[in-house]
Amino acid sequence: MSDQPTTDDSEEFRFPCAECGSEMRFDPEANKLKCPYCGHEQDFDGEGETGLANTELDFKAALNNDLPEEDMEEARVTDCSNCGAQVEFEGDSYSLECPFCASPIVLEPRTTKQIKPKGVMPFVLSEDKARDEMGKWLGKLWFAPNNLQEYARKGRKMQGMYVPYWTYDAQSESDYAGQRGTYYYVTQTYTATENGKSVTKTRQVRKVRWHRVSGHVSKWFDDILVLASKALPKRFTDKLAPWDLSALKDFSPNYIAGYSAEAYSVELSEGFTEAEALMEREIRALVRRDIGGDEQRINALNTTLSALTFKHVLLPVWLAAYKYQGKTYRFVVNGQTGKVKGERPWSKSKIAMAVLAGIVLVVGGVLIAQAMN
Repeated sequence: MSDQPTTDDSEEFRFPCAECGSEMRFDPEANKLKCPYCGHEQDFDGEGETGLANTELDFKAALNNDLPEEDMEEARVTDCSNCGAQVEFEGDSYSLECPFCASPIVLEPRTTKQIKPKGVMPFVLSEDKARDEMGKWLGKLWFAPNNLQEYARKGRKMQGMYVPYWTYDAQSESDYAGQRGTYYYVTQTYTATENGKSVTKTRQVRKVRWHRVSGHVSKWFDDILVLASKALPKRFTDKLAPWDLSALKDFSPNYIAGYSAEAYSVELSEGFTEAEALMEREIRALVRRDIGGDEQRINALNTTLSALTFKHVLLPVWLAAYKYQGKTYRFVVNGQTGKVKGERPWSKSKIAMAVLAGIVLVVGGVLIAQAMN
C-alpha cells in the first residue's frame, strides 16, 4: 500500500494509513502524518524550498480577474446561517456543526472560484496543549462560574481550523505639510493668599511656538496582515497576534490533513481597505517623527502606493464553541503561540456574593468607627 496521499477525480486529497487504511492527520508535535487509530507515522516532503510561501501576486491583476489559472482553485464551501462562516469540506459529508459558533448546519455545498493559498503555517500546538492553555486562561477569569473550567475540559473536542488571511506589500511615498511645535517658557506673575495675606509670586508657563514645515517620507510595507474571515470576531483574532510569518511553509495538503480550512469571506479589495488604514497610521507616525519638535500638526498628507502585491495564507487556530446554560461562548487559541482570547460567562452568584461582602465591609467599618468614638 502506498504511503503517498491520493486524490480522486474531484482533486480531493486523502491520506490513508499504510498500516490500517484509516485517514491520517498532521501531528504538530511529530511534524508528520500520524494515524489516530494505530499510531503509524509517515514523513512527507514538507521541508522543501519555501519559495511558494513567499511568492507575491500582483494586486491590480487580481482586481481585474487577470491572475494566471494556476493561482486559482475551485473550493466546495457551505455557509453557516448563524455566523456567516464559509467552511471548506471534502468527501460525502452532508451535515456538520459549525466550528465557529457550534450551530448545527446542513451542508448545501456550492462551488466557488477563489485565489489559492500560497503559504500555510502548520499547527505547533497539539489539541491537548491548546486545551491546557484555554483551561489556564479560564482559571484566571474573575467571577466566572466554578464549573466552567471543568466543563470546558471535559466537553467537546476542540476544532483545529486553518483561518484565511491576506498579506499586503506596498511602497509608500508621502508628501506632507504641517507645523512643528517647539516649547518655550515665560515667567508669569500672579497673586496668591498665604496666611491670610496677599503675596505676589512667579511661575513658569509653557507655551508652544509653531513653524510651518513640509517634507517627504517613504516606507516599504511588508506583509501587512489582514483577517480574511467574517466568522471570527476581530476583537478576538486581532489579539491573537503576533504571528511569526517566517514560519510559513509552502502550501501542502499534508498540513491540512485532519483539520478544517475556512474559505475567505473578506474579498481582496475589502481587506486592502483595512490594510490601507493600517499603513496610514504608520505613515502618520513616520511623518510626526520627520516633523520633529515637541508637538506636531499634520495639515495635509498625500500618499501614493506602488508595487502592490499580496498573498493568501492560512494560519492555525484552535476553536472551542461551548453551549453553557443555553448560551454559546467561543474561545480561540493561537495554534502557533498558545495565546487565548474568547467570550466569557459571568457568575451571578459570585457577583452577588462580592457585592454582599463589600456591603458587609463598609457597614462593619462604619460600626467600628462609631464604637471608637
